[in-house]
Amino acid sequence: PGRKLRRRNSRIAKAAKIAPRPIELLRPAVRCPTVKYNCKVRAGRGFTLEELKAAGISAKYAATVGIAVDYRRRNRSEESLALNTQRLKEYLSKLIVLPRNAKKRTAEDVQAYKSAAQATGQVVPISTDVAVEAPRAVTAEEKMAKAFVTLRMARGEYKSHGVAQKRKAELKERKANSVKK
Repeated sequence: PGRKLRRRNSRIAKAAKIAPRPIELLRPAVRCPTVKYNCKVRAGRGFTLEELKAAGISAKYAATVGIAVDYRRRNRSEESLALNTQRLKEYLSKLIVLPRNAKKRTAEDVQAYKSAAQATGQVVPISTDVAVEAPRAVTAEEKMAKAFVTLRMARGEYKSHGVAQKRKAELKERKANSVKK
């Protein structure tokens, strides 16, 4: 248990050293990969540059105020972009930044800094609220629908889209040539 104790003490010392700054960086809410887990929302590695831009923060500034940045991540949906932008704005509203220059500090800034409590865990927690739909009767249209056939047809249309377009163009061209003769 010696190493466990040593790690715990070092975490406590680090928290005391950086107080009242939060212990953890602010991380984005992301969906887990794969169909099995994509309903679960968890903390990601860092915010995208697009999310930071929407919140009005530069990537350099974000790194100095405890916001994790991941330049490799991309936004694939408007919903996740809006959610993470909202998280950033909420964090910035709670943030107290003390100017480095002592002459620029006001009495209110210093008082707010001294009275601030250190946040443990996530500063802006990720909400895992899932909207549950009330049960309803299955309609006749839903009973008649064949999911496998629909998916297979869509897949076939997607695969042969270019060939079909080419064939249509050739057919039009042949008709146009036959009309001219």
